Amino acid sequence: MTLSNAGSVLATLTQLTQLNRTSVLTHRVKDLSLPEFICLLDFITAEFQQFLRALEMINHEALETMLEQVMEAFTLKIGQLLQAERTTIFLVDGDKDQLWAKIPSGEDNAAKEVRIPLNVGLAGHVATTGESLNITKAYNHPLFNPEVDESPGYHTNSLLCMPIVSSNKKIVAVVQLLNKAGGVPFDEEDEQRFRDFAASIGIILETCQSFYMAARNQRGAAALLKATQYLGQSLDLEATLRLVMDQARELMKADRSTLFMLSKDDGELWSKVATADGKEMMEIRISANRGIAGYVASTGQPLNIADAYKDPRFDPTTDKKTGYVTRNILCMPVFNSGGELIGVTQLINKNQGSFTTSDEEFMRAFNIQAGIALENAKLFENVLLEKQYQKDILQSLSDAVISTDMQGRIVTINDAALGLLGCPLQQLDNRNRQLWEEKLTNRYVWEVVPIEHLQFRLQDSLTTGAKHYLPEQNLMVGLFQCPLEDIEIPNTPPYCQSHDDTHLYLLAIPKSDDPKTYSLWNEDDDNSGYLGYLSKQQIQPIERSINLTVNPLTNPQGMVRGGLVVLEDISREKRLKTTMYRYMTPEVADEVLALGEDALMQGSKKDVTILFSDIRGYTTLTENLGASEVVSLLNKYFETMVESVFEHKGTLDKFIGDALMAVFGAPLALKENHGWMAVQSALDMRWRLAKFNEPRMRNRQPLIHIGIGISSGEVVSGNIGSHKRMDYTVIGDGVNLSARLESITKEYGCDIIISEYTYNLCRHNVWVRELDKIRVKGKNQAVSIYHLIQDIDTPLNDKTHKFLALYAKGRQAYISRDFSKAIVYFEQAYQLEPNDKPVLIHIERAKHYQNNPPPDYWDGVHTMTRK
Repeated sequence: MTLSNAGSVLATLTQLTQLNRTSVLTHRVKDLSLPEFICLLDFITAEFQQFLRALEMINHEALETMLEQVMEAFTLKIGQLLQAERTTIFLVDGDKDQLWAKIPSGEDNAAKEVRIPLNVGLAGHVATTGESLNITKAYNHPLFNPEVDESPGYHTNSLLCMPIVSSNKKIVAVVQLLNKAGGVPFDEEDEQRFRDFAASIGIILETCQSFYMAARNQRGAAALLKATQYLGQSLDLEATLRLVMDQARELMKADRSTLFMLSKDDGELWSKVATADGKEMMEIRISANRGIAGYVASTGQPLNIADAYKDPRFDPTTDKKTGYVTRNILCMPVFNSGGELIGVTQLINKNQGSFTTSDEEFMRAFNIQAGIALENAKLFENVLLEKQYQKDILQSLSDAVISTDMQGRIVTINDAALGLLGCPLQQLDNRNRQLWEEKLTNRYVWEVVPIEHLQFRLQDSLTTGAKHYLPEQNLMVGLFQCPLEDIEIPNTPPYCQSHDDTHLYLLAIPKSDDPKTYSLWNEDDDNSGYLGYLSKQQIQPIERSINLTVNPLTNPQGMVRGGLVVLEDISREKRLKTTMYRYMTPEVADEVLALGEDALMQGSKKDVTILFSDIRGYTTLTENLGASEVVSLLNKYFETMVESVFEHKGTLDKFIGDALMAVFGAPLALKENHGWMAVQSALDMRWRLAKFNEPRMRNRQPLIHIGIGISSGEVVSGNIGSHKRMDYTVIGDGVNLSARLESITKEYGCDIIISEYTYNLCRHNVWVRELDKIRVKGKNQAVSIYHLIQDIDTPLNDKTHKFLALYAKGRQAYISRDFSKAIVYFEQAYQLEPNDKPVLIHIERAKHYQNNPPPDYWDGVHTMTRK
């Protein structure tokens, strides 16, 4: 059965719905028979199914592809019907006053978007006037523009250009047909044939555009919802901002999207952008009045730029940093709910064409929602930061925290405080923990935390609100393990008697009048149980070094409501400090500790100077001494040598038998010249050794002689070793060279030899002579070495000046291969210093080369054959 005038029913319903008179439908259907009502339902169902299919199309990701296929099919069919060689449908973009079309190009016929102004060419004339143009000879027409009206590489003869209008008589497109087949011009029949279907095409194109806008709005709403959900779920503001802008980028089909946040305090816009390869994120900061984003931030006005590099406000600095090329930009302000600018969104390089005014409208709506969400996220972040700030403050106090009431009785005690008192937290179950908390809570804090001055400081804080800090206090307690299987404790709570472990751990505190005697929980004999008092041998002593802080707890009105006792355990730090004092000065040790343990644990490259010192003839010196005498001698010797290292801000690296290794410039860099500090230390060692030998000379004991080698360079410093034993040291060529120089002091008969690397660091501060240019074993690179004579402030006598001048001339002649002349100078120097070993070495070498000339490539370098 069919329903008469069913379409009018639905049409009437639509019209009346728009007038808010939907009750009319009720009157229309109440008189229908059952078959008529079923027919009406079928008809309305069919209409709504079309609506559903339309909604599916709107939500379909391939909508734009489908629209392109429709346009491609129309273009092909119109060309066939009107027998044109080339057909193009230009769509009108009213936002930009342009015509645009997608034209196949290249071997793969990939669609290329073409845009032309509305006021240019024949197509532009038709789009602006609505007049059709039928031209037989295109090149003779005054409006014909080959650049926009003719395809590249194509010659236009005849041309038909017709407008397409929508249902409301608005021009939505222009169809341009070139060169009718057969070489004849287009005629009136062609024009009429086009008009026969132009109206339908106009409605279809209008519908397509409506679908496109609906789909875009749908995707926009979904993007806004998704972005808002991200903002509501994420606690990471930066990550959330990237997610939000990713939504905008996908929606607007842009290549990149950035949200710059405004930092008013710094007067900057900041964001994080990807490098050109997309592998890394880099933070960029720009002035809030610089570039496109700066202009929008400072004026609050949006910018839509089709060609960035033609705009004088565009700053290409970021492009140069990232290797990216910006073509077009849509930059919009972001305001909070109070109308205050908080940031700028920036979309870059739309995939096809440039950004339109409709893009601006959408981003304006998007930014309103994003601004509100960002403001909420920022407020939430501030709350979290404040909460975290308070938590950090509490954590800094909660290494061991005990709160008390106004009488000083314990109210709460945290795990760190229990552990500080010796409670083995890892071995406790809830019942044993309950025992500790029950025994400690409501006790006077100074009774169970036996620290000197604690009672007085806390009572003063509770009375006057004063704050006290006492560093490096000693805490002495003990831990008693109570074997449960052999002991029946009277009046013991059930949780102790049913304990699953074999031991119960109890706190033992030394008596104030007898430190060697302990009582459990610092209770008297009557309350501590049958065990009574304990000796030190019965408990496990626990000694702590702590920093004590006592603060009042106040209410918002500032009135004291309790006390807070904070115990910072510095036992490990104190032990580490004591150990470090053996290797460096207290000042340097304190600086290293202030940097944290990582300053030693992590390896790093440093420029330093290394000093090696060794006793000459040690075996002969000690062969007639007993073991205790040898140890006593070395201790006295090293004590004065180490003092010399510390006085010149060096670090004792290690003792190697009778040798000493020191580093200047590590683990902390020196403000002073580390080479000069090492040289001064060596000169001081020479002076100290002379003082050390004076009593030995008087007592006719063998004198001690030393050799010192010094070199500078880059080393790796850090804690090196195995998991069981690690030591701080330095390794590198500079270490090896200084050790070799110390060794060859014996060959040259000099007590202090420095390398050219150290000499270059302090050449204006010392008297030296160049001993040689050597190549140590295992190395190919030669190095000049110098005998350290004295610091520049110590004057040399005339004899020494003359000797050094003769020696220098001899070295110059020797290096110049004038061996006869070198021998003359060295022999004159020998007359002044007959026992100088370097002079004798050079005389011997010069005479050898005088009789056996060296090869032409000889460079004066002496190669060492042993370490």
